[in-house]
Amino acid sequence: MSELIAGKVIIITGGTSGIGEACVRHFSNCGAKVVCASIQEKEGGALERELRGLGREVSFVPCDASDDASVRRFVQVAVERHGRIDGAMANAGVWKQGKVTSATRGDLDLLMGVNVMGPVWLAKHLVPIYERQGGGVLLITTSVAAHIGFPAHVLYCASKAGAEAVVRCLATDHAGVMRVVGLCPGTIDTPMLAASCAGWDKPKEEIYADVRKRIPVRRIGEPMDVARAAAFLLGDGAGYINGTSLVLDGGTMALPPW
Repeated sequence: MSELIAGKVIIITGGTSGIGEACVRHFSNCGAKVVCASIQEKEGGALERELRGLGREVSFVPCDASDDASVRRFVQVAVERHGRIDGAMANAGVWKQGKVTSATRGDLDLLMGVNVMGPVWLAKHLVPIYERQGGGVLLITTSVAAHIGFPAHVLYCASKAGAEAVVRCLATDHAGVMRVVGLCPGTIDTPMLAASCAGWDKPKEEIYADVRKRIPVRRIGEPMDVARAAAFLLGDGAGYINGTSLVLDGGTMALPPW
């Protein structure tokens, strides 16, 4: 797989934790030139120093994925450093529980701002670059929450369904210029998953053990599972995959409701 993205310039938002961090590590290990962004400046600086110390071409840029101007600066910096962008991953995401009865405008703005508008802003600033250089790829991290009505997750599920719609619309709007693919993870062992266990009447370890039994592959996904798939989708070998999403859920959505 490494030859599929070796030498390519890949940028990624939300690159300092969970799935994003695994992608930065894997992409750079595959020989890609990686520019990662996040609001976590301390973690981003530490990740850059660590991977550069290993001889990998990785740089960090502070960026708020929900802010148009911030995303524009991030893309500009990547182009200034490397002269081009071959692929991008809109991975920044936020999560919040809540039923519709507790929903607030602040919740809506947060979830839609990062999970939907984050990919939109990134695409906005990538398209002119891809037009100039003859094409490129955008990979958007969605979620099985786009397809499943998770209890007390109305706005989160709506935001991820929105991200899936963005994949389809961008692929048709910018056909021949930008190949757009979604990456749709299921249950992945990340800090966000751990946070979702708060407030339950069971410890996290017990919840995880129960979840493992329910997933057909009998394990929780690892961030590196997603990173390997992302590297493939960003590479030339996935050139006919467009306007759709690859689901990585261990078979979760194949389960009947009994």
